[in-house]
Amino acid sequence: MPELLHTLFFFLIALIVLIAVHEFGHYWVARRLGVRVLRFSLGFGTVIWRHQKTPMDTEFTLSALPLGGYVRMVDEREAPVADADLPYAFNRKPLRVRAAVVVAGPLFNFLLAILIYWVTLMWGETGTRPVVGEVVQGTIAALSGFEEGDEILEVDDTPTPTWVLAVGGIMERLLDEEPIPVKVRAATGDVRNLSVVKPQDVTDKPEAVYQRLGLKPKEPSLDPLIERVVPGSAAERAGLLAGDRILKADDQFVKTWKAWVDYVRARPNQVIDVVIERDDVAVDLQLTPAAVDSAEGTIGQIGAAVKVPEELKKSLQVDYRLDPWSALLGAIKRTGAYSLATVKMAGRMLIGKAAVENLSGPISIAQYAGQSASLGMIQFLKFLALVSISLGVLNLLPIPVLDGGHLLFYGVEALMGRPLNEKIQIRFQQIGMTLLLLLMVLGFYLDIGRLFASN
Repeated sequence: MPELLHTLFFFLIALIVLIAVHEFGHYWVARRLGVRVLRFSLGFGTVIWRHQKTPMDTEFTLSALPLGGYVRMVDEREAPVADADLPYAFNRKPLRVRAAVVVAGPLFNFLLAILIYWVTLMWGETGTRPVVGEVVQGTIAALSGFEEGDEILEVDDTPTPTWVLAVGGIMERLLDEEPIPVKVRAATGDVRNLSVVKPQDVTDKPEAVYQRLGLKPKEPSLDPLIERVVPGSAAERAGLLAGDRILKADDQFVKTWKAWVDYVRARPNQVIDVVIERDDVAVDLQLTPAAVDSAEGTIGQIGAAVKVPEELKKSLQVDYRLDPWSALLGAIKRTGAYSLATVKMAGRMLIGKAAVENLSGPISIAQYAGQSASLGMIQFLKFLALVSISLGVLNLLPIPVLDGGHLLFYGVEALMGRPLNEKIQIRFQQIGMTLLLLLMVLGFYLDIGRLFASN
């Protein structure tokens, strides 16, 4: 139950922030361009909070169901408008003003992502050096010429000081047909240029691509000593504490942390009899790893981190932060790259080149929100940025009822010199609403399937 509440809490936080930013974009630009805004609402259903300074000011409301929001403007198509308000009516504004108000919502989602990446890049983080571990024959990494001990320096001319940036950079571009230039430095100090290409027999499903990529970080041999236990995790429920040393698992001696991790990963939802050493006393515990979806399929996970000696930790980690200007450029570049990758994935799914399993529904997004929050504020902020980008791209798709659909109507209006017939617009909006509902149903269906597959 604590884990569920944790997930729901951060999912709601993410929803409220992303919706508020999107709707604020519409509201702010509308006000600046002379459109009167009647209501700014977060959520639907019963209003649980409202504020309005004067009857002529915008009414701000918070409703019970936080699954959306809207900005209601003065508009003759929706309700009768007083003569005094006609100059401030949205439908009477020039085409460029209406288009600016509509595009402002998605634009503010992209600006939020840029702001988050800018702050996190300046704030900095400590990451693992991108040093390659064992390279399995037949993987993309092996075919591309990676060798154990290689440190990934650049991906497509972009510096990659951490493992996440290196592998993330490769994964972002791996769905494209063109080779990815990667610069590496061998353990001997020699620098080589490699070319990474996705084989034709690999699907576009990210999990399958990552598994076939075969890049794993170099792992030093560590004692099975726990440094930290994640709140609400299987490890905490079993009674594991920081400082515990794993001695046995089902009567098998555990000599290294890697051996312990491999044992746990192979046993999702299975009870493991564990013997630990705590304060020089052997203690028996029972542990049931949670089932988690990963690139290798469903694996067991307990939510505990290994204790790494300080000297070894310093040799494996790198502090990565940028000055304000470099961070801003990096934030813009990252937002653009993720936006383009989202558009490409949507296009591939549309033409059948990518599986619909790549689609994430509300349940999956809620799980990602909880998991990212468990990893710290930086990771949660990055999750927010990524979802904000997805929301911006989704709203710009030329589907009626979405912002992109309205922009499509405005494009037709610009070509014809007059607005599209209102009945035709309504018919297209009905089609768009049906498509969105089908998309939501598909998202829920895939999420439920993932839940059953992990249990």
